[in-house]
Amino acid sequence: MLAKDLISDEIPALRTSDTGVDALNWMEVFRISHLPIVNNEEFLGLISDADIFDINKPEEAIGNHRLSLIRPTVRSDQHLYEVMEIAARLKLTVVPVLDHNKKFLGVVQMNDLLHNFAKLSAIESPGGIIVLEMIESDYSMSQISQIVESNDAKILSMYINSATDSTKLEVTLKLNLTDLTAIIQTFTRYEYNIKASFMEFDEQDDLYNERYDLFMRFLNT
Repeated sequence: MLAKDLISDEIPALRTSDTGVDALNWMEVFRISHLPIVNNEEFLGLISDADIFDINKPEEAIGNHRLSLIRPTVRSDQHLYEVMEIAARLKLTVVPVLDHNKKFLGVVQMNDLLHNFAKLSAIESPGGIIVLEMIESDYSMSQISQIVESNDAKILSMYINSATDSTKLEVTLKLNLTDLTAIIQTFTRYEYNIKASFMEFDEQDDLYNERYDLFMRFLNT
């Protein structure tokens, strides 16, 4: 999914003749904190609600004031993940989109980003989640997939997270099954460290009860 596919057809661009009050009204309507300022098809920068509050006379045209506008943009052919990275890093509520000739095309709204990210990463699909922790050198996507598929399950999405000061990885798996009991047992048998798992409450309770029963049987032997 590309930036051009996510452009909002509702959020307007400001002109330098618009006032700070106009900008704040639009921000309130769309529940955002940023708006683009555009001169014809040239993107001049993003103005925030904080910028407007700093203006002594918000009822005047914004072009009458010196503004330190930020100019974060993405190209129309950049991927959703790249748009999200800029939005998250700069804490933006909209991300401006330009074509290869630097013509302003519109903005992508953060709410639309999150909605489409949820669809792309199968967050909305039913299923369970397993978080594995391992040393980087032990990571094997082929073995992880084999363990999941040997239990008649599929990986809907996967995320890998690593801290800069650590040699460990966190591998988060979203699976198409809500009952992860058998898969967890298989990962345990292969000596994987399961940091966390999330499934339906009834099924998770069954897993804990089964482990408790096994533990009590061990104590009674």
